[in-house]
Amino acid sequence: MTILTRVQTEYERWISDSLVDEATKEELHGIEEEPKEIEDRFYKDLEFGTGGLRGVMGAGTNRLNSYTIGRATQGLAQYILGLGVSGQPSVAIAYDSRHRSDEFALEAALVLAGNGIKAYVFEELRPTPELSFAVRELGATAGIVITASHNPPEYNGYKVYGADGGQLTTDGAGEVTRQIQGITSFGEVRKVTREEALASGLLEWIGEAIDQRYVEVVTAVSQRPDVVKAMSSDFRIVFTPLHGAGNKPVREVLASAGFEQVRVVAAQEQPDPEFSTVKSPNPEEREAFTLGLEDARAWDADIIVGTDPDADRMGAIVKDASGEYVALSGNQSGALIVNYLLSSMQERGELPSNGVLIKTIVTSEMGAAIAASYGVETLNTLTGFKYIGEWMTKFAASGEKQFLFGYEESYGYLAGTYARDKDAIVAAMLICEAGAYYKSKGKTLIDALHELYASHGYFMEKLVSRTMKGKDGLERIRAVMDLWRANPPQVISGLSVQEFEDYTQGLHGLPRENVIKCKLEGGSWFCLRPSGTEPKMKFYFAVKGTSQEDATEQLTIISDAVMKQIDAELLA
Repeated sequence: MTILTRVQTEYERWISDSLVDEATKEELHGIEEEPKEIEDRFYKDLEFGTGGLRGVMGAGTNRLNSYTIGRATQGLAQYILGLGVSGQPSVAIAYDSRHRSDEFALEAALVLAGNGIKAYVFEELRPTPELSFAVRELGATAGIVITASHNPPEYNGYKVYGADGGQLTTDGAGEVTRQIQGITSFGEVRKVTREEALASGLLEWIGEAIDQRYVEVVTAVSQRPDVVKAMSSDFRIVFTPLHGAGNKPVREVLASAGFEQVRVVAAQEQPDPEFSTVKSPNPEEREAFTLGLEDARAWDADIIVGTDPDADRMGAIVKDASGEYVALSGNQSGALIVNYLLSSMQERGELPSNGVLIKTIVTSEMGAAIAASYGVETLNTLTGFKYIGEWMTKFAASGEKQFLFGYEESYGYLAGTYARDKDAIVAAMLICEAGAYYKSKGKTLIDALHELYASHGYFMEKLVSRTMKGKDGLERIRAVMDLWRANPPQVISGLSVQEFEDYTQGLHGLPRENVIKCKLEGGSWFCLRPSGTEPKMKFYFAVKGTSQEDATEQLTIISDAVMKQIDAELLA
């Protein structure tokens, strides 16, 4: 079947099927004179990426809607029933503040109930990491989070978790995908009403007990409660949940840890699916902190912390010795937390001999250098916290290694073993605790960062993205990756390419992934990676210089040379 034939067939099926509601049909009739729009909505099915199922909301097979949610959940249900678990299989479900998130969560619950699987559903929005915790706490077979993380308002998504609380990895996601692909009609999706699900006991609301337990286990990761207590009235924190699920849990955990001086950005406190005060609800971007910076300057705060809509990513801006506010990159926050965590454990004599730090292949090597100075091994994984969670589960079973910290450059961090996904709540607590600790020593976090540079080298990184929307954009991205594989570069800006790593070959024992990494002489590297969750291509650059100026110059030269070539290829 050609793409055009598929598009027309699927479009007509949705319009004519009696199981499709009239509002959806009306939406589709509204685009009948827009062939490009129809093609984009129906040329493919949404696919699982590094963050599960994610897409623009609307009618169509390539959109996030109640029908694609229902189909995905039917596939998940069949996967769960095929596992042969003893007793009643169950799934915990959480959702964030996005449009229709609560509706999609209930849709998933009712499909699960229609398949005889119990659904535990949070009564209101909750952070993704709390869902990871809840799966384990409830002994559920799987978990679902309805979220599109930090994507724009028109997006939503569907992330699936295994019984260990980690996102499904390659094998599990592949089997769910196969089950989903086998569902070819709306009538194959088994679903009951809300009333039927409640009456049968297959729908149960998750109450406050899980919330309280979650706050307890996160607070238990605190490293220096005595320092927090001593600095509680002197360390000032401005916090913004960016209209998402982090509002209550971050405040509760900071209070539980002992912080007293915490102010929430009032205009961004309440859930808002339009994220109307920001261009993007992404704590990776300084622009998202505009209102937080206003509050921080007025109050002379020490730190501003922000979390994304589902509260699994944390960004921070900190005051330096001159009173200026400096944004930390994901790599810098990670390095600071790594050092704070390991130094605290070492001082207490609790640093295990088999401790391990886990990070992704596109994350800075600075964290690994810091860990090595404490005698801690570093393990690299592919991009996606699900791979870090997978290793955590393996080590918990074997006892071979003791997980200490996991992180990725995209502002995702986890300390503690209560969850198997990145957690902005524990990260917020630890970066604030580190800030309070260094302030008690007369230093800022920026001072501490520069001490780490002086000890381990001036690591500097940069991420560049190119958004390429729609079917044409996807094809251009594929063409560029194919071109690089067919013609590996030998030299970049006068530096020889010492290693050309194509991760579709399953390198270093890792699963196959559409990633290319070029290692240059002198220790610099760059990486090409199509996003698994957004219509964009990402380019990662990293250098290690002898000074900040040297690192900055190297980074600029290498990234400019690569992007000049990439842009020419994308526009060819």
